[in-house]
Amino acid sequence: MSRLTRNILLLAVLLAGDKGLAILRQVVIARQFSFTKDLDAFNVANNIPDMLFALISGGALTLAFIPILTELLTKKGRAEAWELFSRIANLAFLGTAGLAFVVMILAQPLVTSEIGVAPGFSSVQQSVVINLMRLNLIATLIFSISGLVMGGLQANQHFLLPALAPLLYNLGQVFGALILSPNKPYVLAGIQLPALGMGVYGLVYGVIIGAVLHLGIQIPGLIHYQFHWVPRIGLNNPDVRRVLKLMLPRLGVMVCIQLMFVIRDNLASRLTEGSVSALTYGWMIQQVPETILGTALGIALLPAISELIALEEREKFRETVEKCVRILFALTLPIAVILAIGLQPLIKLVFGLDASQADLLMAVTRGFLAGLIGHSILEVASRSFYARQDAVTPFKAALLSLGIYIILGVGFYRWFGAPGIAWTDSIAYTTQAIFLLVILSRQLGRPLHLGGTLPRGLLGAATAGGVVVLLFILLEGRLPAAVISAGSMLVGAVVLLPFSWKEVRSLLRL
Repeated sequence: MSRLTRNILLLAVLLAGDKGLAILRQVVIARQFSFTKDLDAFNVANNIPDMLFALISGGALTLAFIPILTELLTKKGRAEAWELFSRIANLAFLGTAGLAFVVMILAQPLVTSEIGVAPGFSSVQQSVVINLMRLNLIATLIFSISGLVMGGLQANQHFLLPALAPLLYNLGQVFGALILSPNKPYVLAGIQLPALGMGVYGLVYGVIIGAVLHLGIQIPGLIHYQFHWVPRIGLNNPDVRRVLKLMLPRLGVMVCIQLMFVIRDNLASRLTEGSVSALTYGWMIQQVPETILGTALGIALLPAISELIALEEREKFRETVEKCVRILFALTLPIAVILAIGLQPLIKLVFGLDASQADLLMAVTRGFLAGLIGHSILEVASRSFYARQDAVTPFKAALLSLGIYIILGVGFYRWFGAPGIAWTDSIAYTTQAIFLLVILSRQLGRPLHLGGTLPRGLLGAATAGGVVVLLFILLEGRLPAAVISAGSMLVGAVVLLPFSWKEVRSLLRL
């Protein structure tokens, strides 16, 4: 296997573990709070702090500076690269601190105004959101550095510690859910855990603990790669200016993405109780396969194709991107079908929901799963432009996606409720991915070649989905519904293998 393949598989395994912990966390939280006003308040309170993180180190800067950091590592060495990293990290922390202070002061109008994150909540519920939001800003400050450290280590082609960081972040949140939040102690393997009874506030303290762990696990990586901090910013530095030049359009992309989350919760806050939480959980479920496949591949791909661009190996760049698109198409389409058909009984059991709540969550999840292929391919398509130090084209695509989200969302949430918002998300992001692939094909001089991937992917999806339906029909009443759910999806995945084997082999040879 190539280094790229090994990195992808490492990331896929560790990100799968991360998502497993995330699901465990959400199961514990769901069983404590169900789809109640407190849980809606906690989910909404994350919006603005998450936006700050995404706009600074979490997305805008990280993707903008990895290609340039990789170029410096390739051509000038590690000392030059770490000096640039220090300057960018200093800038990110100061920028995040300033914006966090503004959010702390303006928290009330950011929550309660008609264009805020929760205008439909009661005044008591809005007050809880404001308090939780301010606490969340502590974690945001920590992440302003930790997110960039991830990018710095990834530019050095080191993925282990950055992939472990989200695992520890989730462990911190699990600690908050199991110990800080509950009034009644949990008993695990005969051991009674403490219960500090902090309620929904315990969840936020778990987020803060997780953020500290997220940063701490990566510090040995900085030491190993001889990181040396430089207490300067130097806006006149040419490499800093190059990063900022890429960052500004990337910042626009992140604004568009985060605005979609704000719009989502704004619209959902006007619907029935539990709609915000259903959308949060449905998004989380869709993100499991998307992260394991699309995100893992995209994270490993960016420094690799950035290096190809630095070495001017443009044909190899095109071939690598083309293979990745085929792999994602062949795997994500059938997986989305299998999950959409077979998941509902398992969801009801795991999250402890009643029938109406399970129906709502499954309807929302199906809406998000419709966009699994678009979200996954977007991970590769957008990074293909950043590797070439083109941040403007992804910004144009994000603006298109935001426009579609606003236009469809306002109508769909009225007509279809929370599932309509999920379908809006899928349509917007899939359109964005298609737009980027079309532009990339034009810039590379010819369309990306999918070969037989498209018909095999469709046939695999139809066959695997048919098997899942057939097993439900044959086994209904003979086994518990959750057992049928898990077993039928597993069999469907096995049936899928012959249709996607060519792309699986291609993944092992990247």
